[in-house]
Amino acid sequence: MTPARWLAAVVSVKCRSRVGDGDRGSAALEAAIIAPAVLLLLCLAIGAMRVGVAKQSVDAAAHDAVRAASIARNQSAATSAARTAAAQSLAHQGITCQNRTPLHLDATQFGRTVGQPAVVRVTITCVVSLSDVAVPGTPGSVTLRASYVSPIDQYRSRE
Repeated sequence: MTPARWLAAVVSVKCRSRVGDGDRGSAALEAAIIAPAVLLLLCLAIGAMRVGVAKQSVDAAAHDAVRAASIARNQSAATSAARTAAAQSLAHQGITCQNRTPLHLDATQFGRTVGQPAVVRVTITCVVSLSDVAVPGTPGSVTLRASYVSPIDQYRSRE
């Protein structure tokens, strides 16, 4: 083998071995850049789902409370039934309100005479902690509200 051929073969081999060297380690670098963004999006989705589930739970509690109040015989029984139903519904869903009195009940129409239309209104305002969602920048809590109105049977006796 002549020196010129030997040099051409060595240069050819070295050039071929360097062709793929420029991309070495780029997958790890891409993963290191993309991973935090994907994790942040995942945490934001979990936080949004947490708020959505809490909102549905507060809605369900308000619905249960107004239904329990509407079938009571008098205003004090309606108040007691509504508070119990709301507390049980929220506890069943695993929601703890940070405020002490989340339920507001308007049962004043129990005083109407039988035969007149009457309704009972319930509003639940619940401050839910987001401490279990570890996303930077999220608030410490969110206030959720739900209101429902239910008719009181016109011809049912009231005390």
